[in-house]
Amino acid sequence: MDLLNTLVDKGLRRELPTREEALAVLATSDDELLDVVAAAGKVRRQWFGRRVKLNYLVNLKSGLCPEDCSYCSQRLGSKAEILKYTWLKPEEASQAAAAGVAGGAKRVCLVASGRGPTDRDVDRVGKTIAAIKEQNEGVEVCACLGLLSDGQAERLRDAGADAYNHNLNTSEATYGQITKTHTYADRVDTVQKAHAAGLSACSGLIAGMGESDEDLVDVVYSLRELDPDSVPVNFLIPFEGTPLAKEWNLTPQRALRILAMVRFVCPDVEVRLAGGREVHLRTMQPLALHLVNSIFLGDYLTSEGQAGQADLDMIADAGFEVEGAGTTTLPAHRADVAEAASAGGCGSHGGGASVCGTAAPSGAADEAGCGSACGGCSGHGPAAQEPAPVPVASQAGAGEVRSDLVAVRRRGAGTDLAPNA
Repeated sequence: MDLLNTLVDKGLRRELPTREEALAVLATSDDELLDVVAAAGKVRRQWFGRRVKLNYLVNLKSGLCPEDCSYCSQRLGSKAEILKYTWLKPEEASQAAAAGVAGGAKRVCLVASGRGPTDRDVDRVGKTIAAIKEQNEGVEVCACLGLLSDGQAERLRDAGADAYNHNLNTSEATYGQITKTHTYADRVDTVQKAHAAGLSACSGLIAGMGESDEDLVDVVYSLRELDPDSVPVNFLIPFEGTPLAKEWNLTPQRALRILAMVRFVCPDVEVRLAGGREVHLRTMQPLALHLVNSIFLGDYLTSEGQAGQADLDMIADAGFEVEGAGTTTLPAHRADVAEAASAGGCGSHGGGASVCGTAAPSGAADEAGCGSACGGCSGHGPAAQEPAPVPVASQAGAGEVRSDLVAVRRRGAGTDLAPNA
């Protein structure tokens, strides 16, 4: 297939595909799906081998968010029956993080609902970062606290944060249909603040919200322009009690094509399979490992994931290996730039001038709102409860969507029940 040969060649050279080529990936047929996965897999292996980085979410503060993001179970006015609690204490967060690290997680993502942190919140998170790093030597910590004010990214960096997550989520053209309490530009600004502070920027998208192929390509091209080091790809978890509860638009095949398109557009970036993978990819999750080089281990913010041991078994059975703590995730040409920027605090990507497939060489370092972006805004809760029963899967034909698979998180952080890491 000429299209796929062209995309592989471009991916191996870190060259940007045309928009028409990216759209053509999304338009391929199910009969062509394995060819698409194989082609994108060549690009993935060129830059990341067969390594899979594990990440672990800790929801520091769950629910009751003043923002109105339509996809979010923690949003203003949400009727979703998720866990709701205020800030975990540093020792509680550290204990939660330790479960993920024990399961093989290399990065811990600290998430808090809300429009953005106050300066007091930044201090609180700084103490939590210190507690986690004291207990878990070498672990990476990514903060995800919503929109940042001037100086807050620098304070998080000084407190020991390695990265900051804030997703664009969808295209600029459709953003106003999803969220009205802040703007797409607000999100871009926060990613740029993280860059400028020398933090590793993490920014991705949510697929399945009713967007068009053009919207998906638009947001991925915008991400490439912003040049984050990692791009989480979330698949909408349509929680009952949210405006998008009826948006069941994805099939496993569609999800794989989206992941392949992201890999072709951002060939040498950590592409992370994030919230909703169990719900939408289901038994085809192992195929996604040929496209992504990073996943979340265990549960998400407000929804349950599959058991951590099942994740580890899946990785091994598919012929991949868990990335060790002593291994650098990014290819050398990106890691050198990121390391120089972190040391200098000047930012590794100057205001979006660089692009994720054409990162500057070593020495060229001068180049939202709800805070639950890390895992696609999927759940936590109040006091200890018995785990919610996992719905029994119904039969579905090939290409059909499944609306019976959402399980609210009732274990882990914010509860007295052990996590499933």
